Amino acid sequence: MRRIILGVIVSAALLIVGFYAFNAYIYNEKQVTAAADFKNAEYRIEGAAIQLKDGVSEVEAAPGSSSKIVTRYFGNDFEIDLNNDGREDVVFLLTQETGGSATFYYVVAALNAERGYVGSDGFLLGDRIAPQSIETSPNPRHKNVVVANYADRAEGEPVTEQPTVGKSAYLKLDIASMTWGIVEPDFEGESR
Repeated sequence: MRRIILGVIVSAALLIVGFYAFNAYIYNEKQVTAAADFKNAEYRIEGAAIQLKDGVSEVEAAPGSSSKIVTRYFGNDFEIDLNNDGREDVVFLLTQETGGSATFYYVVAALNAERGYVGSDGFLLGDRIAPQSIETSPNPRHKNVVVANYADRAEGEPVTEQPTVGKSAYLKLDIASMTWGIVEPDFEGESR
C-alpha cells in the first residue's frame, strides 16, 4: 500500500514539474525579440519574419537565387498609444520589392514595450500606390483606430497608370496576435 501511495505522489510530482516546464517553454517561444529602435525590429510580411537593420532587410527570393526580396522603411510615422500602456507606439509604412517592377506598401506598428519595440504583422495597402498620411480615425466611437490614406488606381485601370483615386484603410491592431483588423469608417458600435 505504501508503494502505491508513494508511486502516486511521485507521478503527481513529475506531472506538475512537467506541466510547469512545458508551460515555461511555450511562454518563452511566444516571446518576441524586442529592439531598441523600431527601425531594427522584426515584422511579419505575408507570413514571413522580416528583421530590419537600420530600416532595411534583404533576403534571397529563393535558395540559390540571385534575386532578392528587399523590405524598406518608407516612413509616414504616426505616434499613438495602441495598447493604452502610457507609451507612444509608432505606426508607419514599409515597402517590399520582390524582384519585379512591383512595390508593395504595408502598414505596420511597433509597440513601445518595456523591453523595446515589438513589430506587428503588415497590412497590405497595395502595389505602386501613392501613400498619403496616417492619422487617428475621426469617428469618436473608434478607440485606437488608425487611418492610412493613399491614392490608388480606379478599378480596371492597369498598374502602369498614376494613382488618382483617394482611399483610406481604417485599421485596429489586435495586441494579442499583433495583426490588423479592418474597421468600418462609419461603424456605430464601439471599437475596443
